[in-house]
Amino acid sequence: MSETLTVTTAERGFDCYVARPDVVGTYPVIIVLQEIFGVNAGIRSIADNYAAKGYIAVAPDLFWREEPGVDLSEANEADVARAFALYKSYDFDHGVQDIAATISAARTMEGSTGKVGVTGYCLGGLMTYLSAARTDGDAFAAYYGGGTDNYLSEAKNIGAPILYHLAGADEYIGPEAQEKIKEAFADSTDAEIHVYPGCDHAFARPGGGHYDHDAATLANSRTDEFFARTLR
Repeated sequence: MSETLTVTTAERGFDCYVARPDVVGTYPVIIVLQEIFGVNAGIRSIADNYAAKGYIAVAPDLFWREEPGVDLSEANEADVARAFALYKSYDFDHGVQDIAATISAARTMEGSTGKVGVTGYCLGGLMTYLSAARTDGDAFAAYYGGGTDNYLSEAKNIGAPILYHLAGADEYIGPEAQEKIKEAFADSTDAEIHVYPGCDHAFARPGGGHYDHDAATLANSRTDEFFARTLR
């Protein structure tokens, strides 16, 4: 079952795609943060999969200030150009504020247990990391967040459990950046980092050009276990 949640901010509201389990009940919420392609079919399918696993999934429109309702495809050259343009103009600080507002709304939405996890991919992976450092979410699972190494001074502010997936052959997060990320969490008892050798950026995107079935299945199973442990 899907619906739309409107989150109110001081400026105006923005929409989130919501997927719910088929059985009415009370469930933890997982916020699914988009890639640079918006809340497209791939992100909606990830949300739907979480709903099938017994979570309320909420996918906020992170680009609403620039262009509400972005739904792009990596298979379309013009869409790719538009996606990178949106990414370059995106305000990460405003984005974290939007995610914080989404977390707040998720805690009290109908059917929510009040427990809220956050996961995201690419841009959403970075925003998951920043949200771990700056918001009160209960657990965070980031997939290959490009630019994370630029914000590692904030790792010390993360108090909730965090799981981080890195693609070993990531074209956007090179070996040096990956080592910095691992070093930043080396002393944390609440951080779990996994590297997937030979995989490129976006290896977990359903239907994507770099999709790796085995690595994605392993990463997602680790995320499932992580959220079951931290949100149930």
